[in-house]
Amino acid sequence: MHDIPLSALFAALFVLFLLSAFFSGSETALMAVNRYRMRHKAQQGHVGARLAARLLERPDRLIGLILLGNNFVNILITQIATFIGWRVFGDSGVAIATGLLTLALLIFAETAPKTVAALHSERIAYPAAWVYSGLLRVMWPVVYVINLLANGFLRLFGIRLDDRQRAALSSDELRSVVAEAGALIPPRHQRMLINLLDLERATVEDIMIPRNEIVALDLEEDWNDVLEQILTSSFTRLPVIEGEMDRVIGFVHMRDVLALKNRESFGPEDLRQVITPPYFIPEGTALNRQLINFQKQRRRIGLVVDEYGDIEGLVTLEDLLEEIVGEFTTDSPMMSDELLRRPDGSVVVDGGIHLRELNRALGLRLPVGGPKTLSGLIVEHLEDIPEAPASVRIDGVVMDIVKIKRNTIRTVRIAPPAFPPEEQA
Repeated sequence: MHDIPLSALFAALFVLFLLSAFFSGSETALMAVNRYRMRHKAQQGHVGARLAARLLERPDRLIGLILLGNNFVNILITQIATFIGWRVFGDSGVAIATGLLTLALLIFAETAPKTVAALHSERIAYPAAWVYSGLLRVMWPVVYVINLLANGFLRLFGIRLDDRQRAALSSDELRSVVAEAGALIPPRHQRMLINLLDLERATVEDIMIPRNEIVALDLEEDWNDVLEQILTSSFTRLPVIEGEMDRVIGFVHMRDVLALKNRESFGPEDLRQVITPPYFIPEGTALNRQLINFQKQRRRIGLVVDEYGDIEGLVTLEDLLEEIVGEFTTDSPMMSDELLRRPDGSVVVDGGIHLRELNRALGLRLPVGGPKTLSGLIVEHLEDIPEAPASVRIDGVVMDIVKIKRNTIRTVRIAPPAFPPEEQA
């Protein structure tokens, strides 16, 4: 070895540094690569991504192979660098070589390649997967023995490979992914995806029409009044009751009713022929579950009932879809004054408006975990029924109570600073 030229030793040292940088950087790249994008590319036929995915299915084998190669290369680097230092500087060269080698390995074989790999994981991971796939076939016996010993040691501490968790994102993590997608997903589509994820957090009580606001056909009323209600109704479907809301007998579609209206002797019995059975929804049903239930039951409208069977409100498929895509239906005349913008920038709000709808319309963050309506939120906050006029501040939102009727807050004015300027237009 004394006859080997220094130039050859330096060349070998340079090559070994490149190999060490490759092992260090590729390890970081393979561990940092986006698993979901990798699987997508693998499904699209990207061979490098397919090989990387296969290697990452058993990370213990991959890490064992990388460390085997990296440690072998680093040992050779140490031996050659020490020999070069001894040949050039004598006995003191050993100490000089050790100090310089430590600095060089830290910078050129660890920090720099790992930083580049973390920033450009896909560009490094997929080509490296080709190399490691071939090396694993060659070095399989050695890697197997190393993994056998390492995994046996881990079992002493109760760690098993079978317990490793698959890379899966929670709902909150998916929201973060969608929010950080930036220009990859249009803003409107981002909102729709986040709204879709939020369905599991909301229940039918959050979007239902309260019991006292349900418009229904009462067969015990005068028939002429029922006919007038049918002709002037702005709703497509209506519940049909007998005297009171808890005695609901079903729903009617205005299309079917108007088809019978042309008969000369159109009466209550004719109306009963087109009534479909009522559909009840238990309170507390999550919106994502109810969307599936509507699809399975082939329904578009249902009545929310509590544990005693009493009707609490009414939910439609359109209301549920609006939670995903936003408002797309024309509000009925009864609901047109829920939000009234005034020239001074303030907004006059119906006290019975749902908090989720109010937050979405004005960009507010009022709590939705308790009461479902603005009136209920104010009463809960004050722990009393106020007298108008009065003002209250909830989570930084200043609200003036304008009108109270029958112990219920009917009208509230929200000051302009409560919501973003773009929402005031």
